[in-house]
Amino acid sequence: MAAVESTFLNTKSGELHSGVVVIKREDGVVFNIGGKRDAFIPKSDFEDFDEVKIGDRFKVVITKSRNEEGMIEASKSRADVISIGIQNAQKIRLGSVFTFVPTEVRHGLVSKMGDYDIFVPKDEVTEHFVDMRSLVGKQQEAIATEINRDEKQIVASIKLLKQQEREKNEKLFWSSIFINKIVKGVVKKMLPYGAFVEVDGIDCFVHISDLSYSRIDSPSEVLKEGETLNFKVIELNRDAKKVKLGLKQILTDPLVQKIDEILVGAVYDGEVVKLLSFGAIVKLQNGVSGLMHISTLTERRDAAMHEFVHVGDKVKVRVLSKDAENKKLSLAFVQKM
Repeated sequence: MAAVESTFLNTKSGELHSGVVVIKREDGVVFNIGGKRDAFIPKSDFEDFDEVKIGDRFKVVITKSRNEEGMIEASKSRADVISIGIQNAQKIRLGSVFTFVPTEVRHGLVSKMGDYDIFVPKDEVTEHFVDMRSLVGKQQEAIATEINRDEKQIVASIKLLKQQEREKNEKLFWSSIFINKIVKGVVKKMLPYGAFVEVDGIDCFVHISDLSYSRIDSPSEVLKEGETLNFKVIELNRDAKKVKLGLKQILTDPLVQKIDEILVGAVYDGEVVKLLSFGAIVKLQNGVSGLMHISTLTERRDAAMHEFVHVGDKVKVRVLSKDAENKKLSLAFVQKM
């Protein structure tokens, strides 16, 4: 009995042991972990219990020092996870990037990888304040800054990795950005006169005047914080690290579209909206305005436009030419209405 008791006293929960299956039962297997020490592994712990046979060797982790039958209880599945963790931890080198899941907060983030302790000091978690408890149980990515193989400890930094990624993104961004490039950005912050848009981690700015062809009073009429849209780069200052974006520049100008619809040589109804010394501005029914030159009304060089038409007059005009790109329309007088 003294020898049996000594066996239980020397076996601790969480220990990893290698051994062999010595008995297979309907509810599990008896597994020898050395000498006279046997452990029980329940059937539910195996993914392929039917394939398990006497003589199979593998590793187990002690889960209970004594079960209802008075036997040590162990788990192969948990040992498999630990073994994989050990392999992964042994591959980590100084400067290596790895993922882990924090299990608790203790002066920083704490976790296990196999039999290695992972620790991220609180000053190395983030540059900004964050409730570290909110990170527990969520996969994190960090860079190894200290490794002690004897003590099986790895100290890492999430903040340093973020800094390195940001520097890499900035270098890539500034080497690839150019005027007229179409970029995808996330609206981060709204202001009365525009909005900040994040493109590949870089803050860019779009002015309210570059959001819409029609007049708007607030950027919120067009944008929403958090949404992702395409923008065009319209101004670039590499020295000052400033990028100005435009949204309307990648949209079809309604005025250009209306000019495209107009036929050269066709006659349209319009209204005189402004008199000039050399002609008049006539607004057509579809909202497009064009220049009706005085030479289309008279050959007199000393003639004044007000001799022929006045602001508000309804007229018929013929389209002589159009330039949609420059938003110009040349009209000829046909008759008053």
